[in-house]
Amino acid sequence: MDITIHTSVLPHEDPEASLAFYRDRLGFEVRQDVGQGTMRWITVGPPGQPETSILLAPPFADPGITEDERRTVSEMMAKGTYGWILLATKDLDGTFEKIQSGDVEVVQEPTDQPYGVRDCAFRDPAGNMVRIQEVR
Repeated sequence: MDITIHTSVLPHEDPEASLAFYRDRLGFEVRQDVGQGTMRWITVGPPGQPETSILLAPPFADPGITEDERRTVSEMMAKGTYGWILLATKDLDGTFEKIQSGDVEVVQEPTDQPYGVRDCAFRDPAGNMVRIQEVR
């Protein structure tokens, strides 16, 4: 069996803020940007890796979502517990410096974890947790 990860989905409510973070701070390419207003589906990914993408999608696009579900998702997004992603870099300190130089919420500075990895964490504009792990 030959299975790869093609696209992972993260919610967003502010397309321009999401673009500023993923394109301008992380350096990802914008591969698709469809829709309008806050109902935009934006696909981004690392340069040189066209087979792997993140779809930034509006969390309330499903017309069947109830008001209780909408409230729960909004609360989870505000706490950073709804969506998250783990990225990797060879230069954690350099990556951290570049990202934190902008208007982003730093959750954790580069840290050696007791389970053997070194990582840092931010929240994107939608509240999603973005952890970045150093790979050697």
